[in-house]
Parts: sequence; structure tokens; C-alpha cells
Amino acid sequence: MWKGIIAAVILVFLLCLAEGRRELRFFKITRYTLKVPAFKKLDSEKKIILLADLHNKSYGEHNSRLLDAIRKEKPDLILIAGDMLVGKDTASYQEALDFVTRLPAICPVYYGPGNHEQRLKEYPEKYEKSVYKKFKEGLALSGVHYLENQTADIKLDRLPVRVNGLELPMLTYEKFKKHQVDAADIRQCIGRAERDKYQILLAHNPVYYPAYREWGADLTVSGHLHGGIVRIPGLGGVITPQAALFPKYSGEMTVEGSQAIAVSKGLGTHTINLRFCNYAEVVAISLLPYRETK
Repeated sequence: MWKGIIAAVILVFLLCLAEGRRELRFFKITRYTLKVPAFKKLDSEKKIILLADLHNKSYGEHNSRLLDAIRKEKPDLILIAGDMLVGKDTASYQEALDFVTRLPAICPVYYGPGNHEQRLKEYPEKYEKSVYKKFKEGLALSGVHYLENQTADIKLDRLPVRVNGLELPMLTYEKFKKHQVDAADIRQCIGRAERDKYQILLAHNPVYYPAYREWGADLTVSGHLHGGIVRIPGLGGVITPQAALFPKYSGEMTVEGSQAIAVSKGLGTHTINLRFCNYAEVVAISLLPYRETK
């Protein structure tokens, strides 16, 4: 009896491991729609592509599969929620740069930093001289808008939009610790959320969404959690990089009133090279014109 149970457990483990390895080879397109009163000023549907946590991964030569998939979506805007590279002294940033710098040929691109970009910035002595500066210069030359606690104003039809790139210090990413971030901290970084503009916030870590929401973010886009590494149907992601279990926002879009957060499950992996029930993804968000019904 016990031999049978042990054999069954081993078989299940091996099948799960094989599935996890298989999932690392593919990505999917996850589509959401958003329709809120602010979109009265949209004359037609607008599509946003959200990318996060590539971590230097390549899907085909020069990421051709990934680029082709994004082109087919015909986006109006590409938002990057950080961690496209790997912040290690042995890792190159070139793979990430080569991919991201091809995106402006598709549509405007706005990029907010993640903890791996922030690590290069805060600890330059650990990396090749001027690596962060070179990465930023490469982005700028290609037309990517890299926002470090900066904002950019755009228009989607008649809708004025402010894209905010939030940069939080590395201490807010420490493992086994829960740091407090509130709306006042966000204001200190990027100022107040002007209510005459639709506020899009690029904020890598979704753990602090209550603060983003209180600050005034209409649409927050995040990543960082890699979907929780393992996802359990009905429960969502299992664990965060800070080792917290079952995070509230880990790989979905949540709408609360007129405010929403979209969390990418990411495109790559880091440290734990595993996914289970948790495909890498490109997120496509369709903004639908709002028409009041009589």
C-alpha cells in the first residue's frame, strides 16, 4: 500500500515538474476590457499592451515571436511595468535593450522601472561602469519614454491622459519584510494626481495598490510577482518575491468602481525558474468608449 502511495506521489510530482518546464517555453495573450465614465471622451476603442518581467528571456531569435504577437494586436500604446532585464553583475542588459528598442516602431512606449532596474541605479559599484546610464541612453535614442518618478501627458482622442512612472527605493522590495507605502509617499515621488486627466500609473509592485488607489491612479499597471510562480485555480498566485503567501493582486485585472489595476504574470522568470498553471503573458487591455444609456 505504502509503495503505491509513494509511487503515486512521485508520479504527480514529476508530471507537475514536466508541466512547469513546458510552460516556460510559451506565452499567451491575456485580454481584458475596461469601460468607465472617463471614456466618454474616447471616440473609438483604444488598445494598451502591458509588458513586464521579461528578465532577458527570448522567444525566438531577437524575440521575433514576441514582437510578432504584439504587432498583431495593433496597439495604440505599450506600457512596460519594469524588470525587462536582470540586475546581476554577471548578466547583460543587451537582450532586453534590443527587444524594447524595437517597440517604438509599433506605437508609443512608456516604461516604468522595476526592482532590477532600480538595483542597477542604486548600487552602481556592483555592476559594469555606467551600465545603467548606457541602458537609459539606448532607450532614449530609440524613442522609449523611460519614466523615473516622471510623468508624460498624452491624448487618446479627446481624453487627456497622464502616464506616471513610479520609482520606489530598493528597501520597499526587501524579502521577508512588509514596508509601509502610502499615498503621501506617492505624492512625494510624482506629485498630486490631477483630476482633469486620466491617471495611468506604472508601478512595478502591486502589493502597494491601496496606496496607488488612494493617490488617485485610475489605471495601475504592475508586474513583479510573476503570477505568484504557482497558481491555484480559485485562489490565484501562491507566493510573492517577498515570500508573502497568496497576494491579493498577482496576475489579473481588478476593477473597483472607476479604478482598476492590471497585474501582468510576466514574461520571464528569475531566481526560481518555474511556472505552474501560470503561463507567461502579454496583456492586452481594450479601453471601450463609454456611452450613457437612457
